Amino acid sequence: MTGALGEEDRVRLAPGVMLRQDRVRNHWQLLGPERVLILDEVALEVVRAATAQPPVTVGAAIGALATQFDAPRDEIAADVLEVLADMIAKGFLTR
Repeated sequence: MTGALGEEDRVRLAPGVMLRQDRVRNHWQLLGPERVLILDEVALEVVRAATAQPPVTVGAAIGALATQFDAPRDEIAADVLEVLADMIAKGFLTR
């Protein structure tokens, strides 16, 4: 799939990637073959919302996060789309 990530898309963890908590270092990470992405609190919430089961659209994840954080949806949308696009570009998520 090519083009910009949109709210109608669905994302999932890329093959071989796991969401794991590193209890020793007290952080969450996406762990893939020969690579690690340490997640801050915001990125963790974005990943959890966007990769929820059953699969949801990016738009549904944005709506859930806007409600959860009582924030304007348009601001949340811009941030979520940016974070997800970056994680897709790095190979941690896929559409």
